Amino acid sequence: MEIALVRHGQTDYNRDGRLQGSSDIPLNETGIAQALTAARLLADEPWDAVASSTLQRAMVTADIIAAELGLDVAGRYASLIERAYGEAEGLTKEEAVARFGDEWPGEESFEDLQRRAVAAVDEVAAANPVGGLVIVAHGTFIRAFADHVSGIETDTPANAHSVRFAGLPGAWRLVGGLVLR
Repeated sequence: MEIALVRHGQTDYNRDGRLQGSSDIPLNETGIAQALTAARLLADEPWDAVASSTLQRAMVTADIIAAELGLDVAGRYASLIERAYGEAEGLTKEEAVARFGDEWPGEESFEDLQRRAVAAVDEVAAANPVGGLVIVAHGTFIRAFADHVSGIETDTPANAHSVRFAGLPGAWRLVGGLVLR
């Protein structure tokens, strides 16, 4: 199985450098255009299914990709949502550090996110046993999964960009799109 983990298109929070985490922020016009570009790039490859997180920015990105691929969205999974930043959501990183220091109340730890990301990708892949699966999720979520699979620190993918993996649940390997820190 091959998986393309695609980050959703841009939101106003992305544009403004705000932590959105589990807040349900919609795509902006740029994000819609980015999703369409991502869909057109994916259309050159054989994909069998599309799934997404339950946050609207990922769902709309997945809808655009699925339409371009001539597919229905196979599922929406709450387990794929972005890292929760707790009380820091809506703030810039600088504002969050100024207000709370390095520990933000209610923030999901990166280690907990990483465990959740690995379990979630395995769950979605097992529920959709196809040759090619597009999963639309979130930047830090994708980075957490990529760090686990690659064993190194990676960078967060840009909006509407993908990181590629191959394998089976519990046994993934990186095949492309990774940006090293």
